[in-house]
Order: sequence, then structure tokens, then C-alpha cells
Amino acid sequence: MVQLYNLHPFGSQRVVPCKQEPAHFCCGQDVLFVASTAASCRVEVFAVRDQGRCEPLGSFATLGPVLRMAHSSAGDYLVTIEEKSKATFLRAYTNWRCMSAGSSRVCVRMVGHKMEESYSETLKEQMSVVEMPLSDPPLCISCCPVNGDLLVGCKNKLVIFCLKYLVINQNLTVLDFERSLILHIDNLIPAEVAFCARHIAITTELDVLILKLELAQQSADRTEQCAQGVSVPEKTVDGGVKDESPSTHTLQLELDEFIICQKPVELLGEESKLCEIPITLESTELPTEDTKCFQVRYLLFRRFTPDQSPFGFCEETKLHSVQLLPVYQTGSSLTAYEETENKRELLSLFCFFSLPHVGYLYSIGKVVEVISTYQYSEKSEQAVLTPQFLHVITSENLQCFTVRCSAAAARDEDPYIDTTVKVDYSRTYENVKTESCIHLLSEAHLLIRAAIMDPHFLKSDEKEELLRAFRESCAFLGDCYSRFDTKDYHLALPYYRMSGLSMTEVLKRLVSEGDEIQTYEKGLIFYLTHSLNEDLNEELSKESGNKILQIFYLADPVQLPHILCSPCMRNVCPLTAVKYLQKVEKMMPSVVLTLTKAFLALKMGDLIMYEHEMDSYKETMLACGFTGQPQLLRQRKGGVVMPTEFAVHLKEMQPGLLVAATVALHENRKIELEEADTFFKMLCSNSENTIPQLLVDFWEALLVVCSQEEILQELLLRLTSQYVWRISKKQLPETKPLKTTEDLINSCNHFGLIFPWVTSIMSTGCSSDKDYHEDISRLQSLLCSQSINVASVLPVLEPLPEADTVGLAVGVLCNTRLGRCEEALEQLLPRCPGAAVLYAQHELRGDKQALWWNKLLPELCKRTRLMGNDCPVLISALKETLSVVAMELELRDFVSLLPEDGTAAFFLPHVLHCSQRKLLT
Repeated sequence: MVQLYNLHPFGSQRVVPCKQEPAHFCCGQDVLFVASTAASCRVEVFAVRDQGRCEPLGSFATLGPVLRMAHSSAGDYLVTIEEKSKATFLRAYTNWRCMSAGSSRVCVRMVGHKMEESYSETLKEQMSVVEMPLSDPPLCISCCPVNGDLLVGCKNKLVIFCLKYLVINQNLTVLDFERSLILHIDNLIPAEVAFCARHIAITTELDVLILKLELAQQSADRTEQCAQGVSVPEKTVDGGVKDESPSTHTLQLELDEFIICQKPVELLGEESKLCEIPITLESTELPTEDTKCFQVRYLLFRRFTPDQSPFGFCEETKLHSVQLLPVYQTGSSLTAYEETENKRELLSLFCFFSLPHVGYLYSIGKVVEVISTYQYSEKSEQAVLTPQFLHVITSENLQCFTVRCSAAAARDEDPYIDTTVKVDYSRTYENVKTESCIHLLSEAHLLIRAAIMDPHFLKSDEKEELLRAFRESCAFLGDCYSRFDTKDYHLALPYYRMSGLSMTEVLKRLVSEGDEIQTYEKGLIFYLTHSLNEDLNEELSKESGNKILQIFYLADPVQLPHILCSPCMRNVCPLTAVKYLQKVEKMMPSVVLTLTKAFLALKMGDLIMYEHEMDSYKETMLACGFTGQPQLLRQRKGGVVMPTEFAVHLKEMQPGLLVAATVALHENRKIELEEADTFFKMLCSNSENTIPQLLVDFWEALLVVCSQEEILQELLLRLTSQYVWRISKKQLPETKPLKTTEDLINSCNHFGLIFPWVTSIMSTGCSSDKDYHEDISRLQSLLCSQSINVASVLPVLEPLPEADTVGLAVGVLCNTRLGRCEEALEQLLPRCPGAAVLYAQHELRGDKQALWWNKLLPELCKRTRLMGNDCPVLISALKETLSVVAMELELRDFVSLLPEDGTAAFFLPHVLHCSQRKLLT
């Protein structure tokens, strides 16, 4: 906020030629209403034309002298509080513009009066006066600029009249009002009220209360009461209690000679309900299906104390000029104050109120907070807030102040629109010269932004000039925050961004020509650091790049390795960069710096220097070093992540280091899984649907260190899918895998030892499977572990044919992992009966042990009977099974399992073995 001395944004000044002495006036859109004194009881209407010309439209009589009046842009009506015979009346004047056509007819009707259609046809050509009777005299009024509803302040209550549009016929619509809601507030005499979008601001002489009416069903968790509900218990703000003891009267007599003032209070947001001002809502509209139930939400309460002087209290300390200022959003432009053709959406709301020597501006939108305080050099009589300025009428002058409503509203829509923190322009600055310059530029910037947010901006002839001025003001502010030593130095970045200047243009503004040593402040370093590290398409020239190297070497040498990895620095001289890095390395060596030197050596084609740098650290340290600067391996170009020359070289010469570095990036959240997929596919020049072996190596390496269950299952699914694809397509990897299956089993818990019965199944397979032994063994190892979710990978395994040994082994593994051991035996017995016994020895334990004699033994007996002595494998498997069953069952149970037509000589040894076991035990 800044006061503009001897400067006002007015294009002209006109004296309005009133016929009678004016008492009150108000403005409405393009007209001016002037109410005369009690002698004439008339309201004159003037049209405000271009260049400030005022032309009389006519006048109309009032019932009595006008005490208060207000115009509503919604509905275009004038509402007044008039006095006659010591009684006050509330009247609304509609269709008053017909006076300009020469009509003098007037229709006076009561609010809610039903008009006959034949009578209402005359309303087209006459002004209508709607009288709204009240049980208590009206004290103050306010019209809602959003929907035209009327708020009337009376003693101990507020009354809301909803604006209605009565459609008489297709050619005639008449305005009317309906009393819809009463807010009963004990012990409150409102001096002024303001009403906007269900927000209500009330002032007494020293108190301010701001409320919001909310739909009950939308805020059911709040403790405020709904309409027709129970009022809040009465308490005092300072926590006092009522005392009805006999000494109360005596104490009151003693205090009559003193002035009792309560202490000042400011309560914001949810805390404002602690004011304990009881409010009861009474709904007065006719109940229908669309009737809305409201409740009160407290937004702000502030209590002031009278100004003190050596001679006592100043009785003139009273609040005045309370106002609610809405800021709307229409399409892509922000509008304030005015009607627009499209439906307006409220973006922000501001409340202003004033004491004689100080004014306060609050934001009551998403957050309730004070955003400006205005000190007047003279006692104020009245103040008016607009989106651009605060105009204050004092005892001697008209003072003008800039306001921050437009900028605050813009930041509500986009918090980072022109700053990364909410800045207090009116604070006392430590560095007066520096900060005063920034202060004035900031205020000029706010004025331009407010002009751009004006509803007429898009149609303005000065649009291009305003935008140019806006960009210029942003550039000047960026210069200030870059050049000056200020704690808000980081604001250089957003202001330069909004100015539209490139880095090269900024450098020309700030950096002197030649090689002379120059001091560089934090603002410039902050701007350059963020600009170079973000996805920008600007490529600096060799000269500009070398200048940036010099700047960072002098101001922040630690950042040099990171700056050199920026895509913007592609054209920098590698030899010059290496020289700077060597100087920094003597002071602050690091792995990132060494990797950057190796990167530059590759650019220069100096492989000897490259190998020297890469041999400076162990491979593990180098892999972790890439996490300090991921752009050594990948850079963005046009929004696409591209592998660097460094990554291409590592792929050919040190693929293990490249994979380890990418794993480290993922574990440090410097690269996502999908980004890594794209990186390796681009690096290996593979199509989107083809998986390179180096990506498979990355998945396998990541599986070793991964601890997140979601990513773990995703990796297991991807690896399973890739192994199955290669096996089913008879496709060998294009490069040798970095690790063998044995390496993976030894280093990773998610690769399990392959079961002996799986090996037995595979031994019966064809020799062609040996060509794909690594993929087959990796797949079987994953299925033998306890990590993989077998149910989720079943669809992936479908391409494997069940006819070969690979499909058989995988099918049995899946059935086993799913607990279906009986189905697994049915798969094994017809094709690998020898493996069935190994399977049973490994899997049929505990609650599965009964399958030995309930499933395996009967099946072997049946199959041996059919095959006879022609299948020695079956006979051997049967003998093994009989030996195991004889050790587990009682003799009677064992004998009952033997076939009745079996050869006695074959089964007798097992019967004797079972009998002897019983005798021994």
C-alpha cells in the first residue's frame, strides 16, 4: 500500500447542476442519484456520460426526506429509508428509467402484492414503488451486487429480502421482493451493514462482525445453528459472568462516574465464534420443496477502544464506511465490480472498514486475514474502496491509496502467479534505499495488474500497452531483486518469468561486458540456478554459457557441476568448463564433480582423461554419485527425456555401472519406474513394445533392493512376463545378461532355490530347451520363491504350452503355490511318475501328508496294473511310495490299501516292514 500524494486517477471533474440542495447521493452503474433536503423531498437522477459529462434524466418525489439510499446493479433498483411524521419507511423504486422517456406515471404497491394481468400491462411505462413494512424502524441498508437481495438493519435484528423476477407474460417481467430470513442478534444496534454473496458485515460504533450464511446440509459438522434453531448461549467476550448478588446495585452506583471500556479484540476464522454473540435465524419465506435451511458461520470479529488523550476519551472514535468488495472470475479473465454477460463466479471477497485515522482491509475468501492497513494523515469522514484504489474523504482533502485486492485475488486463483510467498509491502524496511525502490515498483505493478483485471480490459484499446507495461514492471522488479541484497531475493525468478525475458536478455541487463570482476547477489544466482535446472528450451550461446560459468565460480562454486549438466549449457566450451572444475576440485572435491569432468572429457573425445576420472572412485561410489546429478545420464529436450552421451558410453563400456546408477536414482526417488523403462528403451533404440535386455537387468537389480510391496509385485510381474515371452517365442536376449540365475538366487531373496522335483521334470525334456536355460531357470526360480503372487501372474503364463516339460513344471508349480497339490499330482503321474515321488517327498507334508495313501498310492497301483512290467519307472515309484506309507500307517490301515489282486511277493516285504516297525515301537 502506498499513498499517492496530489495525484488522483480521475480524468475530469464536473459540477452536477442540482435543482435542490443535496443531502444524500449514491451511484449506480452509469447514473447518479441525488436526494435533496427535507424541503423538497425529491430524488434527481443524472446520466454519467463519456468524459465525465452529467446529463439530467429526471426526478421523482419521495414520501419524505431520504435518510439512507442504495442502488442495486442486479435488478437496477433504488432502495431508500425515508422519514415522514416521525416514522421511517423502507421503499424500493423500480423501472425508474422510464422517466427519461417523459413518463410521469407511478405505481405504488406493497411487497408481495399480487398484480392482475390487466392492471400490470401499464407497468411497462411507469415507475413502480414497492413499500416493505417492518415491525421495527430500518436503520441501514445494503444490496447484494451478485443477486440483488436486500439486507436491512434494525435494532437487534437483520432482515433479508430476496429479489424476485415475476413473469407476468412473455413481454413483461416485474421486480418484487420476499422477506425470506431474519437474523435476531441480541443487544446490537447496527450503524452500517454490507451484504454480498451471503456474506454479511455489521458495524456498530466500535465493533465489526462478519458472518456467512451457509446451507445447512453443506456444513453439517459446524456447531452454528440452522434457521429456526436454538440461539447460542449468551456470554461476554472477556469471559465475565452475570452477578445477581445484592451488591450489584451498589457497585453500579459507584461505577456511574466512570467510563467502562472493554479491551480490544480481534478474532479471525473459526476463532471468531468465540465472540459469543448469540444469533438466531428465523425463516419467513413460504415453505416449498426448494426452501433452503441456513446456518451462520462466523468469519471475523473485531472490537476497538476509543482513542485516549490526556484530556479523556475521544467521543468521535467511530467506525464508518464498511464495504464488501467482490472479485469475480469470468472465463479466463478476472472481473471486479461490474456485471458481465456470462455467469460470474466469485473468486475472492474483501471487507473494508475505517476508523477516523486508520482503515483496515481484510480478505474473507479462502482465508480470513488482514492484507492492508491505511494510516490517514487527517481525520476521515468517508471512504470508498474500488478494485484499484481506496479513496478517503478527510476533513481537508481527498486522499488516495493503492489497494492489493486484484493481486490478492489473482494469487487466490494461482498462488505462484507473481510470487512464491504472501509479501507485506507496507512493512518497515531494514534497507531503506533498496527496499523503498522495490516498494514503489511493487505498487506500480499492482496498479497495472488491477487495470488488467478490469472487466473491460479485453475490449480496451490500451490492451497491448498495458501488457507491455506489465512485462516491463515485472522486468524492473526482477532487476531489483537480482541486484539488491534483500531477503526476498527469490522473487527475482517469478518476476523475470512473467516479464517474458530470456536468460540471455537478463544477463545483458545485469552483467557488465568484459572480464572485470563483478559482485553477484543471491537473487541473480537463485534465478539462474532454477532457470538452468528446469525444463527450458533455451540454448545459451558459447559466450553466455562461459559468462555463467564465471558467475557461479565467483558466487557459488559448489553449483558448477550441476550448472554444466543443464541442457541450456550445451554450447559451453568443455575445456573452459574443465579448467573451472579443476579449480573448484582443489577446494571442494566430490564424486559429482569427478563425474562431470568425465562427462566433459567424453565431449572432448579425451578417453585417457575419462578413464583417469572414472578410476578415481570405486564403482559403488560412482553409482551413488549419479544421484547427486541425474542430468549426467538423462536430460529433457522438448519435454522428452533423452539419454546423454555419458549414458550411451556406459551402455557400451560399463553396463553394470549404468544399471547400478539407475537403481540408485530410483531408490532416491530421482526417477520413476516408467521413466526408467522409457530411458532404457531409448538408450537401446528399442521400440515401445520391445524390452531390451539392459532393462531386464535393471528390473532384476532393482528387485534386489526394492522394499515397496507395490513396486515389488510390479517387478515380479514384468520379469515373469518377459521370461515367458522369450521362452514361448524362442527369443534369445540381444546382449548377455549381467547376472546368471545362480547369481540372482545368491543375492536376492525373491529368487528361490529350484525344487529337486522341478529339476527332475526338466531332465525328461528335449535338448532345445537348453538354449533358453537361463530364462527357464529364472522363471522357475521366481515361482519357487514365496514373494510372487501366483494368482496375479497366471494370465501371463498362459502362452507356455502344457505339452512340453517347461509348461508342465510351471503348471505344477502354480498348482502347488495355490494349495492344489492333488491337481499337481494328476499332472505329474501320467507324464513324470518318477518326479511325482520327489514331489510328494518335498510337498506332501503336514495337512497334505494324507495324499500319499489317499491319492498317490492308489493311482500308482492302478497305473502299474495297466502297464505291467513294461514301465520300470512306475514300479520304482510304487516301491518308494509303499515304503513311505508303511512307515506312517498302522498295519491294519496299510493292508486295507493294498489291491486284492496284487502279487503277494511284491507287497509282502512292505507289509513285514510295517509290522516290524510296530513291534519295534
